[in-house]
Amino acid sequence: MFFYINRYWDNSVNHNIEGKHALSLFIIFFGVLMQLMKSNKDWKRQFKNELSSLKFTKKTIKDYSFIILGVIIQAFSMRLFLVPALLVSGGISGAAQLINYVTDFPIGLMVLVGNIPLFFLGWRYLGGLRFALRTAVAIFLFSFLTDILVFFITPEGVTQDLVLNSIYGGLTYGIGLGLVYRGKGTSGGSDILGRILNHRYGISISTSYLITDSIVVLLGGFIFDWERALYGLAVIYVSGLAAEIAFEGRAIYRTAMIVTDKPEEVSKEIMEVLERGVTHLRGMGGYTHEDRTVIYSVITQSEVSQLKEIVIDVDPAAFMVIGQAHEALGEGFHPLKDPN
Repeated sequence: MFFYINRYWDNSVNHNIEGKHALSLFIIFFGVLMQLMKSNKDWKRQFKNELSSLKFTKKTIKDYSFIILGVIIQAFSMRLFLVPALLVSGGISGAAQLINYVTDFPIGLMVLVGNIPLFFLGWRYLGGLRFALRTAVAIFLFSFLTDILVFFITPEGVTQDLVLNSIYGGLTYGIGLGLVYRGKGTSGGSDILGRILNHRYGISISTSYLITDSIVVLLGGFIFDWERALYGLAVIYVSGLAAEIAFEGRAIYRTAMIVTDKPEEVSKEIMEVLERGVTHLRGMGGYTHEDRTVIYSVITQSEVSQLKEIVIDVDPAAFMVIGQAHEALGEGFHPLKDPN
């Protein structure tokens, strides 16, 4: 079977310890959160203000669905491929694997504990309630599932082959991470730390990831063995590619130029539905010599069909040209400071 699920409770000491601590994740996380909220009046006031303005639209529900699905895939990836093969994926989850190997302390619980300080730092420096709620859902659910799945998945996982575990572990973990990103969430750990370092000190996000993940993988080489450390680097590379594809639709960018008699309506739909920016250019018809507004926008390949539907619905008589862009840098795409 694909999931190789046990139909009985595993009696090993390690699994019982991790499973029994799964419920405590709820108590620890929300207990610390509530205590800090009570002790910090500014955060308490901000929480109340932003919660009152929060609206759960269809788009919000869709985003949370992506986050939940992505986290579930990540948790299964950990238990089916990475943990059984002793492959460290980097970040907080990788550090939790190392601690679990040395002390038998539950991986999920360590992920939660390690993310709590980063969570509040991210709340302070990276955004308000939207960031906090989506990050909390991702961290908490991943921590809980990682520990509770020990009751259903054998310690041996699916295969003992390191190559297969590296490939499929990296692919599934990356796909899950990409779905979390599509839901405008973050999985915590090095993701939050990288964004904070970029925001506060101008260090590129990719450089931050490389530093934090490499340190964890290097420690894995000392604790496990260097062969697994090399495979761990492969896992990080494969998961990064998979996350990018899942998040951006293979990262193929398209440019769109739209000539329409309803530029305001079309622009509004693009900005609200696709959440992409638009630029209005002034043009003149070569035959009619009439002034026209040309809408210019950059989207991903996966958004082309949605753009066509928007234009057809608003102005079926519009003229549209779709071109290919080699790269897109700036707000909404890759950061301009980090073109790599």
